[in-house]
Order: sequence, then C-alpha cells, then structure tokens
Amino acid sequence: MTPAVNQNNTLPSLSGGLYAFFFDVDGTLAAIQSQPESVSIPASVRQHLQHISNLSHGALALVSGRPIAQLDELVAPLEAPAAGVHGAERRDASGRVHRHSLPGDIAHTLQTELQQTLDQWPDTLLEVKGMAFALHYRNAPQYENAIMQLAEDAVARFPELALQPGKCVVELKPQGIDKGAAVREFMQEAPFIGRIPVFVGDDLTDEKGFLAVNAMQGISVKVGEGASHARFRLNSVEAVWHWLEQLLLQLEHDNVGKEFRL
Repeated sequence: MTPAVNQNNTLPSLSGGLYAFFFDVDGTLAAIQSQPESVSIPASVRQHLQHISNLSHGALALVSGRPIAQLDELVAPLEAPAAGVHGAERRDASGRVHRHSLPGDIAHTLQTELQQTLDQWPDTLLEVKGMAFALHYRNAPQYENAIMQLAEDAVARFPELALQPGKCVVELKPQGIDKGAAVREFMQEAPFIGRIPVFVGDDLTDEKGFLAVNAMQGISVKVGEGASHARFRLNSVEAVWHWLEQLLLQLEHDNVGKEFRL
C-alpha cells in the first residue's frame, strides 16, 4: 500500500454526476469506542444519510463488519441496503438478504474454543456474529500477538475460514468474503448499476473496497492516517460528517437544477 494520493484532503466535487455511495460505519460514520455496543451516530448525521439516499434514489449502502441488525439500529430510521460481517450477509435494495455461513460444527467448535481461551485473557472480548467471530483487544493491547496467533491457528485448522485484521481486532470469517466483493455485487444491481461508486472507510477491512472502487474508476476515501489504496483522504469522523453536509447541498442543488430544466 502507498499513502493516499490526495494529501490535501480535497475531495472532487460530485456535483452533476450519478453516484452510488458506500459507507463503513465504525471509524467512518461513528467514532470508535472501547466497547462495540457504545457506538452511536448523531441524529443529524443519520438525517443527512436519509436525505442523500433519497436524492440518490436509494443508491446508498452500508458496508461494515457489523451484522445488518446492528447497522439498522445505528442508522434508524433509515433502512438502507447493507453488507454486514464484511459481506457475509448482504441485503439488497429489494430487501432480499443473501447469507454465507460456516458449517454448524465448525462454528460451534470455534466459539467454544475461542471463548475458553479469551476468558483467560482479561479485558479481551469475543464478539459472535453468527457467521463470523471478532476477537477484540482494544482494552488489552498486551494480548495482540497472542490473539493474532490464536486466529492464525484457527485458519490453519479450518480452510473454510479467512483472517481479517482490523483496528485492535482480528476477525475470522468465511473464506472469499470481503467488502470489495460486496461492493461489486451491489454495483451489478439496481439502483447502483450504471453509477460511479464512492466508498468511504477507515480500516484495513476497507482496503479491498477501495481497490474494487478504484478498478471501477470510482472515488475511494480513507478516513484518518495510515497507508491506503484510497485515492482521497478525510482526517477524521468529524470531517466525514462535514463532508456529508456539503455532499447533501450539492445533491440538493443538482436536484433543483433538474426540476428547473424540466
């Protein structure tokens, strides 16, 4: 990876274009918290997302490591298309849910073994997502190497699994699932098809989303510091919120212009 191309934090104007919007949540639309359940999105930001979705005829999706049920709670009352658990579950614009899952015996064995091990490491957390597992160590960074080794051992034992590192977390998910694949699937369906994709994310888990969008000549935006395949950068979650305000103004202006021409 190389640093994002645009270091001036200046995103191109989206005025006049036909875009599809994809957003990560934690670290992008919401500030990261020590506990996943403590995360929230301000009401004003949720309203902006709702308006942007409306003006884009529904071409707005959430692409996150969280399950879809949690995403719905975070952005309520908006119920947008969503890819949860990095795409292991995906709800398209028609409301149909597509799921990939681990075999039941593997999922049960993993959950039991992972929980038993993490119980021995204070302040670590096992998050069970149904078809994936997240091993959190934000509150216990001294266990980073041990948790990474535990995850690597699990992947070595079960070829059905893939390992996905993140910020103070490592996830075990079904093989072949990632955010880039989720974005590509959305882009083959209405109302996303034929639009220019815009993907905003902050973490290692978003890099495949950036690559997918770059390949489609779209706009990839990295939030925060660090090397990235993204072509543009915003400094913080607060910068994302400000950009959403500006984006909404652009879309509203374009919409008024179209009505005037009609």
